[in-house]
Amino acid sequence: MRRASAAGITHSVLFANFHQDYAAADRSVARLVKHFPQRFFGFAYVHPIRDKGRIFRMVQTAVDAYGFVGIKAHRKDARISREVCEAARAYNLPVLYDIENELATVDWLAIHYPGVNFIIPHLGSFGESWRARTALLERLESYPNIHADSAGVRFFDLLERLIERGGARKLLFGSDGPWLHPAVELAKIRLLKLPHAQEQLILAGNFLNLIMERPWVVAC
Repeated sequence: MRRASAAGITHSVLFANFHQDYAAADRSVARLVKHFPQRFFGFAYVHPIRDKGRIFRMVQTAVDAYGFVGIKAHRKDARISREVCEAARAYNLPVLYDIENELATVDWLAIHYPGVNFIIPHLGSFGESWRARTALLERLESYPNIHADSAGVRFFDLLERLIERGGARKLLFGSDGPWLHPAVELAKIRLLKLPHAQEQLILAGNFLNLIMERPWVVAC
C-alpha cells in the first residue's frame, strides 16, 4: 500500500499467491478487502486440482460473502480446469490465469469459453520468453475474450506492438506487487505516451469493464 500510494495508485487487485490452503487464504484477503473497501478489489484464488469439487462453492462464497470480482489461478499450481472456467462463467467473473508459456491453453480457453474473459499476465511469460510473448500478440488480435497485463514485461517494444496490433483495450496495467515495484511498472505505461483516454483504459477502464456490466467510458 505504501509503494502504491507513493506511485499515485489508488486501487489494487488483491489475492494470495501460492498458499497451501486457498480457502483460508481467500478468507484472509476478504478481511483486508473489508478493512480497506476503497482500496482493494478481491480475487478468489483456486487450485484446479487440490480444490477440485469445491471450486464452485469457493467462488460462490467469494462473490456472495466477500464481494470478490474475479478468479485467479496459476499454471505453477496446476493447469486450469473446466471447473474453474465454468465457475467463472456461472458468476460472470474474469479469470486471471498465468499460463507459464503454454500458448495452446489460450486457444483452448478462447474457443471453449468465449463468454468468459481471461487475463493473461506478463504477456504470457514471466520468464522473458520473446517467442511466447510474440505468439500471444496474435491471440490477442484473434480472440475477443483474451486480454493481457503488463506486469513484469521488460521488452518495451512488445508493449508498443500490442497497442499497435490489438489496441489499448486489450492491455491491463499490472504491478505484480509486492515482488515488483508498482512505480516501475507504472512508468512503462506512461512511457508509451498514449492519448489520455487510451492510457486511462489501460490503467483502470479495461479492468472496470471486465468486472462491471456497464462499459466504463473515459472522458477525453
